[in-house]
Amino acid sequence: MKNNASLLYNFFLVVGDVLALVAAFVGGYVLRVSLSDKAIQHQISSRSYLLAFLVLIPFWILIFALLGLYNSNIYERRFREAGRLLIGSFIGLLFIVFWNFLAPEPIFPAKLVPIYAFGLAFVFLLLFRTIARLIRTGLFAYKVGLTGVVLIGNTPVTHELIRSLADSRRSGYKVLGVVTDETHEDYRHVRTYRDFASFLETARGSDPHVFVQTELYKNEDRNREVLDYAQQHHISYRFVPGNTELFVGNIDVELFRNAIPVIAVRQTPLFGWGRIVKRLFDLTVALALLIIVSPVFILIALAELLSGSGSVFFRQKRLTRFNNTFRVFKFRTQYAKYDGTTPEQAFEMIGKPELAKKYRENGDFLEHDPRITKLGAFLRKTSLDEIPQLLNIIKGDLSLVGPRALIPEELSSYEKRHTILSVKSGLTGLAVVSGRRDIPYEERRKLDVYYVQNWSFWLDITILLKTIRVVFERTGAK
Repeated sequence: MKNNASLLYNFFLVVGDVLALVAAFVGGYVLRVSLSDKAIQHQISSRSYLLAFLVLIPFWILIFALLGLYNSNIYERRFREAGRLLIGSFIGLLFIVFWNFLAPEPIFPAKLVPIYAFGLAFVFLLLFRTIARLIRTGLFAYKVGLTGVVLIGNTPVTHELIRSLADSRRSGYKVLGVVTDETHEDYRHVRTYRDFASFLETARGSDPHVFVQTELYKNEDRNREVLDYAQQHHISYRFVPGNTELFVGNIDVELFRNAIPVIAVRQTPLFGWGRIVKRLFDLTVALALLIIVSPVFILIALAELLSGSGSVFFRQKRLTRFNNTFRVFKFRTQYAKYDGTTPEQAFEMIGKPELAKKYRENGDFLEHDPRITKLGAFLRKTSLDEIPQLLNIIKGDLSLVGPRALIPEELSSYEKRHTILSVKSGLTGLAVVSGRRDIPYEERRKLDVYYVQNWSFWLDITILLKTIRVVFERTGAK
C-alpha cells in the first residue's frame, strides 16, 4: 500500500517552495523599486513582472527536483538540504537572468532586483523547510503520517532496526510486526509472527507501507512469496544483505564483458573527479587560511621559542592514504624529551607507568599530564596547535576533512584500518565534530569508516561548518 503521507508532504514542499520563491521575488521588487529612491532602468509594472516570473517558476521547481530536494532521503539532512537549496536558488537565478537576456522585453526593472530576490529566496526557502520539518515531526507525535514497516527475519540488523525505529516521533516509522520463529528481548514491545503466512492471516487491516527483509530463507519459494505479495499490493520492499559491508561506499552495476551484470563495490566514492575537486578545494582554502592566521602563527612561534621547551614544531610520523607515512606539523605542546615515544613509554620515563592505564581509560587524556607544557595546554585547549597542519595540507599529506591522522602503532591493530586508509587523513573530520575525545576510541574509528564509505563534497562542507562551532565551543578539546 502506498504511503500517501509522504506524497502529501512532497506536495506541501512544492507548494511551499513556490510561495517562498514568489515572496522572495516580490520582496526583491519592493526593496529595489518601491522602497528605493534610485532611478530604475526599465519601467515595468509589478503585474507584468510577477506574471513573467510565474511563467518561469515551474522551471525553477524542476531544478529543485533534479537536485533531489523532493526525495525522502533529504528530509532529515539539514546541511545537505541547505546546500542544495543554495545551489538550486543560484541555478534558478541564472536561468531567469539568462531568460531576461533573451527575452524581447526585459523582465527586471533594475539589476539589483534579482540579487535581492536571490538572497530572500534562500532565506525564505530555508525558513519554510524548517517550519515544514517541525510540523511533520509534530504530527508524528499524534501518529499522523507514520510509515508502517514489517521486519522479516531474525538477525542483529533486525534488532538494531527495532531499537532505532522504536521512537516513532523521531523516526517517523511504526513497526507493525516482526516475522520470525525465534524470540529476543527486543521483541517485547512488538508483535511477532512465526512465518509470513501467519502475518497475512492475522494482520489484516494493518496496512504496511514497507517490508524490510533482513535475511534470506533457504527455501526460495518463501522469499518469492514475500516479494510477490509486496509487488501485488504496492508495498515498498527492502532487502538487507547478509554481508552489509559489501554494499557500502560507492556501488555501480556494470556489464562484465558486455554480457554479465555485476555489482562493483569500491571502498569509497572519493575517486576520479571527486579527488581532483577535493584537492583543489583543500589547496585553495588552506592557502587562504594560512594567510589569514599568519599573525597568530608568528606570535605562537615566538612564544614557543621564548618558552624554551624545545623546537617550535612537533613532528611525528602519521599514517595517511594507501598506508603512506608522513611527518605531521604541530606547534609543540609537550617537552622535547618525550618526542617519538608512545604514552606508555613516556610515562615509564617519568617513573609513573600507572598513568598510562589511567590515560587510556580516560579517552587518551589526563587532567594534569606531566608531558604537556603550560603553553601546550593552552594550545591544545584552543586547538591552536593544529594550525601548522595547514602546511601538510598544502604539501598534499593531509586533506582539510578526513579520518584522523594516527600514528602506525595506534591503527595497526584496528580491523578496518585499510578502509580508513583508502582516503587522505584530515585536519578535521566526522569524529572531531561528533565529540572528539568525549567519545570512545572505537566509536571515533567507526565514524572515520562511515566518512570514508559515505564521502561527498557536501559532507565535507558540513563538517567544516560544524568544526567552526566545535572550535569556539571547545567541544572535546583537551
